[in-house]
Amino acid sequence: MSGQVVTFGEIMLRLNPPGYTRLVQTETFEASYSGGEANVAVCLASLGLEAAYVSVVPPGPVGQAAVNAVRRYGVDTRWMLRQGDRLGLYFVERGASQRPSQVVYDRARSAIAQAEPSAYDWPAILDGASWLHTTGITPALGERPAAACLEAVQTAKRLGLTVSCDLNYRSKLWSRHQAGATMGRLMEHVDLCIANEQDAQDVFGISAPDSDIDGGKLSRAGYVAVARELAGRFGLERVAITLRGSLSASHNTWSGLLYQDGEAFFTPTYDLTIVDRVGGGDSFGAGLIYALQTGLGGQAAIDFAVAASALKHSIEHDFALITASEVAALAAGNASGRVVR
Repeated sequence: MSGQVVTFGEIMLRLNPPGYTRLVQTETFEASYSGGEANVAVCLASLGLEAAYVSVVPPGPVGQAAVNAVRRYGVDTRWMLRQGDRLGLYFVERGASQRPSQVVYDRARSAIAQAEPSAYDWPAILDGASWLHTTGITPALGERPAAACLEAVQTAKRLGLTVSCDLNYRSKLWSRHQAGATMGRLMEHVDLCIANEQDAQDVFGISAPDSDIDGGKLSRAGYVAVARELAGRFGLERVAITLRGSLSASHNTWSGLLYQDGEAFFTPTYDLTIVDRVGGGDSFGAGLIYALQTGLGGQAAIDFAVAASALKHSIEHDFALITASEVAALAAGNASGRVVR
């Protein structure tokens, strides 16, 4: 285990009605803070790695509350800049049974979207780090964050860091064409690409043969072909794909694939009863980074990552507040959920 893991992206205020109340009927909201890259940083710190988070928040108490939200879990926040006018918001309506969850964004003109790329001193930020992680969400926020993200991954590669990127396509933020063009430039500097079962198709037009995502049919051979094509197109060392079978909003199956050195490693499939699925992919990414940073081999690494994410689905709000021993126990087969005394 060596060097700090740095993540870069937007932190937002999450507002959700309590329980399964709908947005149009609630009179109160639960408040928490989140963001793909913030979620990864918090999970890494909870697992025991040194993690730093780079973002932009407005000066004042709301921005400071966002800083405090990640700092309290041991994340290094010294590179969270204070500038701009507003913190992005998003609203989460939790689905149940056959009613899907809904996410509504209110993040236009947020502090990170307005920050100039020159605001980030990447050589200083990455000094002493061994890994940089970002996602496709950050460049989707506009030309400035996209340019900053590209400069970050270019600097990281020049300094010899490992770079990971979660494709994280968000149709409410940009089009498939925009995503493909921008992410294609970023991927030239990436070592590990992380995706869900649909991201490669949405961003790069690479689909899995013999799979029906909406119907919950996911072909293992088809996703090996997706991973192989991604790796070949961009010269990636590794490709990791989460495989979610959505039986209902409350009931999913969950597994994963890691492709490296021409070999594919699959995990067992977990049967999940979902408490909160938001942040599930981020905990998968964090679990994989932790596993690779601590020297686990291909099969053990992907098993750890999927177990970490399975646990996250049982935790409310976005942060995966889990320990390495909890994840290791689940990955080893202890899935009974019996009380620990």
